[in-house]
Amino acid sequence: MSLRSRIVSVFKLHGLSLRSEGAACLVEALDGLSKDDVKHWLDRFIEVIQKKPLKPGAISRDVIESVIEECGVGISSDDSNALQVIDAFSVPKYSFSNERKKFILDKSKATIHGSAEDKARLFGDRYTVLHQRTLRHELFTQPVLGSGNAAPKYQLQPVEFLLSSSSQLGNALVFGMVAQLKEGSFFLEDSTGSVEMDISEAEFHTGLFTENCFVLAEGVYEDKLFHVTALGFPPPEPAEFSRSYFGNLNFFGGSSTVSYKSSTQLAKLEEANLEDCIVVLSEVWLDQPAVLAKLRTLFEGFAAIPPSVFALCGNFCSLPSGPDYYRALKDGFKTLGDLICDYPSLLEKTHFVFVPGPLDPGPGNIIPRPPLPSLFTKDLAERVRLAKFTTNPCRLQICTREVVIFREDIMNKMCRNCIRLPSDDVDLPTHLTKTLESQAHLCPLPLHVRPVYWTFDHALRMYPLPDMVVLADKYDPFTVKSPTGCITINPGSFARSDFQFKVYFPFKADVQDSKVP
Repeated sequence: MSLRSRIVSVFKLHGLSLRSEGAACLVEALDGLSKDDVKHWLDRFIEVIQKKPLKPGAISRDVIESVIEECGVGISSDDSNALQVIDAFSVPKYSFSNERKKFILDKSKATIHGSAEDKARLFGDRYTVLHQRTLRHELFTQPVLGSGNAAPKYQLQPVEFLLSSSSQLGNALVFGMVAQLKEGSFFLEDSTGSVEMDISEAEFHTGLFTENCFVLAEGVYEDKLFHVTALGFPPPEPAEFSRSYFGNLNFFGGSSTVSYKSSTQLAKLEEANLEDCIVVLSEVWLDQPAVLAKLRTLFEGFAAIPPSVFALCGNFCSLPSGPDYYRALKDGFKTLGDLICDYPSLLEKTHFVFVPGPLDPGPGNIIPRPPLPSLFTKDLAERVRLAKFTTNPCRLQICTREVVIFREDIMNKMCRNCIRLPSDDVDLPTHLTKTLESQAHLCPLPLHVRPVYWTFDHALRMYPLPDMVVLADKYDPFTVKSPTGCITINPGSFARSDFQFKVYFPFKADVQDSKVP
């Protein structure tokens, strides 16, 4: 049986008919694949088609092309797709539609000069993403009649449910954002209103609770005051669960509209390169001779087996801002370019990704930060072909693996702005990791503490969760492996912490603590 006849036959078995140009499109996409692969892809195509609102009659070529793109069969395994550096300003923006119960791509062109509506939409989008995720969690989904499931279930209530009551309400569970609308008084706010909270007797669960964080608050409502007995974060969700609900949408960014997680070609490429690694360093002071000497030692060690990526995060100079600072920074990058050129294997095979720090030159200290100005990096960029100066934060797509890099002293800022510092024995990195995963956001701090471009807040979103998050921080190095499958690391300060760094093996999901002797 020819491939075309097989395709038509499978569609007929499912009660579907194909136009001739639709069948030709499928033949073109599946030609050259094995029988098992053809069966696999046809089953996926039909599964996707059956979920679409089809018009009467035979299925057209346009529908088939959209299905092929959505399933990702067209993603190739060439070098351009195997490794991509995605800057924050090119991350696609998806907004959740409560009416359609799906994410919709916003195709409008955003500018950094947002309006007041953009600021309101920033918090609205954060709320809807976390609210829909929480409602789908097993603790909040109502049991099916006759299922025999006796597990306890909880029902979320909006703030307006509390405000509309004239009597005492006990054991109410509300999802909303913590806000300080009056000096010294905390409120719980959602899309329906706000209510003042009394958290003096509240039990705080794992996490670092700050203003603008979204929480689950349980307590008693009485006399227009919500007496909170327990405060926790909404449960995070593994990435595969998120994708099972919303398909192969490419939330992460890159050249394809389809998630690279669905590419079998790239998965095979991973199996053949299990030892590929990413070397991550933070605070690489290029004006310090000791740092440059340790970088030479580091490059010598990796020259025999070049890593896929050297990710170097700022700050790139130890001097305070001034004439000497700019001269030292420019000379530092020129010296680093000379150093890389001394190792031809690294020069030809390794990508060098540079992420600016908070004290590096740039237009204001608002995130996302643009790349370092070419005035300082031109000499290195001209000599190192695989050098990439990108934004802070940025994203790396390595075959099917997703890595987010964020250079920010986030630990110190989260602890300083906590409503209440943790008092248990759980270490701070675990608290921080739980907070960021639960908020699905890299920086859930108040905007007056850490300013964010309102129209690009989605670039800091972590939904679905990536495979690894790099929090390049001055805090002590740490590695936290979450039950969600996401790994969070801090390489520490290369210049301050005895030249420590991290080595990440993406295809083995492993992290090694390293140090230059």
